[in-house]
Amino acid sequence: MADTTRRAMLAGMAALPAAACTELAQTGPAGDLFDAAEDWHRAAHRALANRQALAPEYAPDERSPDIRGNGSLTVDTPEYREQLANGFADWRLDVGGLVANPLILSLADLKALPQRTQITRHDCVEGWSAIAEWNGPQLSRLLDEAGVREEANFILFRCADTLYGRAYYESVDMVDAYHPQTIIAHQLNGEPIPEKNGAPLRMRIERQLGYKHAKYLTGIEAVASFEDINGGKGGFWEDVGDYQWYAGI
Repeated sequence: MADTTRRAMLAGMAALPAAACTELAQTGPAGDLFDAAEDWHRAAHRALANRQALAPEYAPDERSPDIRGNGSLTVDTPEYREQLANGFADWRLDVGGLVANPLILSLADLKALPQRTQITRHDCVEGWSAIAEWNGPQLSRLLDEAGVREEANFILFRCADTLYGRAYYESVDMVDAYHPQTIIAHQLNGEPIPEKNGAPLRMRIERQLGYKHAKYLTGIEAVASFEDINGGKGGFWEDVGDYQWYAGI
């Protein structure tokens, strides 16, 4: 998508009321993709993901001087403060749900995997953007290691932070889960991710808006549907009715 067209789309989406966002999610390409995700099995998703175009990537000198924090800027618990103080040495990422081989991974485990570095633009639904370099293993590698079962249609991201007293979470379908630019980032611009940006781990879903990029990541879960998960819409902001589930750009 041309950069000018992409900016125009973002400006239009930022101006949409919640009802219009819901309507967008139910019609057109966004609705078609959501419906398809309910029916395609995992192999079809993976094949489609391999044919998807990459989001634009940028040169190092195009990086923004600062990446603002948005939404939760920390996790206000004693456990998180302790983890932050010791460099997240005891932080664990659980990979489970509809998988053959559940995983429990430390930061050291994640850093030992093959890494992908990408300089991409973060586009917020509120209308601001920033270019940054992110580094981490591809989500697809973890899903392959865990062995996602055929009945799984979505990948859910569990987070340590809360908003309005409710745990933050997000999700994507298998197309974005297996996209090569979907990574579990532990570095921002060559340094450990800062607290305000989601330390120690955050998702990068490069072809979707910023609220899909779950911060303070603690768990990855393969699920068949959202029916019995929180509000049943597949994400924190989706459950409260503010934004649509599919936020592709």
